[in-house]
Amino acid sequence: MTAVVAESPYQQNIPQTGWWAGNFRLVNLSGKLLGAHVAHAALILLWAGGMTLFELSRFIPTQPMYEQGLIILPHLATLGFGVGAGGQITSLYPYFVIAVLHIIPSVILAAGGIYHSLLGPEVLEDNPTWAGFFGYDWKDTDKMTTILGIHLMLLGFGAWLLVAKAMFWGGLFDPWVAGGGDVRVINHPTLNPLTIFGYLFGAHGPQGMAAVDNLEDVVGGHIWVGLWCIGGGLFHILTKPFSWARRILIYSGEAYLSYSIGAVAYMGFLAAYFATVNNTVYPEVFYGPVEALTSQVPVEALPTATGIISSRGWLTTFHFVLAAIFLAGHIWHAIRARGDAAGFDFKRGDMVRSPNVQSGNLATPISSSDLTLNFLKNLPIYRSGLSPLTRGLEIGMAHGYWLIGPFAKLGPLRDSTSANLAGLIAAAGVIVIATVCLSFYGSVTFERRLKTLPRPAFTETVPNVPTSLQSVDGWSQFSGGFLIGGVGGAIFAYLLLSNLDLLQQLI
Repeated sequence: MTAVVAESPYQQNIPQTGWWAGNFRLVNLSGKLLGAHVAHAALILLWAGGMTLFELSRFIPTQPMYEQGLIILPHLATLGFGVGAGGQITSLYPYFVIAVLHIIPSVILAAGGIYHSLLGPEVLEDNPTWAGFFGYDWKDTDKMTTILGIHLMLLGFGAWLLVAKAMFWGGLFDPWVAGGGDVRVINHPTLNPLTIFGYLFGAHGPQGMAAVDNLEDVVGGHIWVGLWCIGGGLFHILTKPFSWARRILIYSGEAYLSYSIGAVAYMGFLAAYFATVNNTVYPEVFYGPVEALTSQVPVEALPTATGIISSRGWLTTFHFVLAAIFLAGHIWHAIRARGDAAGFDFKRGDMVRSPNVQSGNLATPISSSDLTLNFLKNLPIYRSGLSPLTRGLEIGMAHGYWLIGPFAKLGPLRDSTSANLAGLIAAAGVIVIATVCLSFYGSVTFERRLKTLPRPAFTETVPNVPTSLQSVDGWSQFSGGFLIGGVGGAIFAYLLLSNLDLLQQLI
């Protein structure tokens, strides 16, 4: 792939990064990116089939699965394949068939990945033809939501596949059946939304969704998940993004990458927790003891140790570690995406163009709502018609008034008759320190700015600081007002605290 990218006629669209950046180099080459995705799917299928055959080759029927370092076979056994009463493996043939059914399509997908990587068009055209259906532009919000909707529908059908297996295709392994568990068909899944969605709010215990202890709720939950995913998919396919979504979200390849791996990180952490504490979806007979990463083994069976890492331990550990890595990647790519949208060049470490005020911000549906914006616009730092000195006085008084309390009630002299006076002195000291810091900031920022370009307005969704403050003189007045107002607010609070008895009598 490195050689293909090096010879691409679309060099201007390829990020200048090393080979280690992987598919990020293909972010603007939709055809090559499709080839990479198809090839990745082939690798996933090949790994799943090959790993299943590998575990079959070393499986010992007389030894518990969780003591053999297996991770694929326990999942297949939980789905009811080749297992009988008490969790005993009755047939290995279903595992072999499943392995082959993964390996064969992996070859087909590999051929498609090679074709799109080496022979197919580098950029897929977005037009009404069948091939054009797969073309896209990252900034085309309508097409992006359509792609999101298709993925949601596929996830919904995947959830319903588990439902079909549980209800029509042989059932699932239920560890709570008398005698150590057995495979049974789930004829009456739970459909009550209060029961299903109650797991999200801790109605069944502090473990949340991991508190589920019966397969009826598990299958019913998948029915609801499928409904929500398919319904959400149809909604996104048939509609366009709302105005607030177009305003606060960033529409670029790197932004979508950050959104995706952030979701994967969340699911990884959830899966790690679920595998640790749940004994219904992860039965002990296949995964080992719950809330433990190791399985105790008799000394005579394992002379050099008293415990080995169980299947549950491997699953929990790797889900957590990979989720942490994906979370770090999400944060990294989110910062890069927002910085790029704001006009920041990470290589140069400076702004290189005017920001895109529609997306280069940290706005959210809450911070950009009309209620929040009206509240912000009425704060003294943003409110129109005020001089810098007045702004400083108002802000300083609010801070000074509240600062005295913690020092008076939590300070070392809190139990003495001088507690309020000590609080006043401490609050005044903090105000003086804050004023000095404000002065330093104004001197460094605005004196330097006189020799450079004016500071750009980075966003339309948050009020901008008035221009009267964006100068050395204006900021100096603001700092002076902050000092006077802060000390005055602290003195006012001190007088109130010292005369509470008199005020109560008057009231």
